[in-house]
Amino acid sequence: MAKYLMSVFGPESLYDSETYGYESQEQMTQSMADTEAFNKRLEEQGYLVTADGLEAPGTATIVDGMGEKPLFTDGPFAEAKEYMAGFWVIDVPNRDIALQLAAEASKVCIGKVELRAMMAEPA
Repeated sequence: MAKYLMSVFGPESLYDSETYGYESQEQMTQSMADTEAFNKRLEEQGYLVTADGLEAPGTATIVDGMGEKPLFTDGPFAEAKEYMAGFWVIDVPNRDIALQLAAEASKVCIGKVELRAMMAEPA
C-alpha cells in the first residue's frame, strides 16, 4: 500500500462568499453531499486515512522554531493566487487507483485536485 495526498486548491476569495466559490447554494449542497458519499466509500474500501477542509489562509500562523526563540507570524507562508482548501490522505495499493480516486475527488468537489505520493519510509 502507498499513501497519497489529494489536495483541493482554490482562491482565497472562496472564503468570502456564503457558497464558498460554488455557482449557487444548490451546487454547493450537491457537491457537499457527493463529497460525503465519496468519503464514505473511501472509508468502506479501507482507503481513507483522513480528510478535511481548511480554514481561510488568513487564519494561518507561520512558526519558525529554528532560532533561539520561536517566531510566530500571522498569515500564510506563500503569497499565491490559490491555496489549499481541503485534502484527503489515502492509502491505496497502487498509483492507478490513486489517480482514479483523485479524478473522482475532483468531480465531487468541483475543483482541481493535486495528487502527490507521500515519501516512503526507508527500508
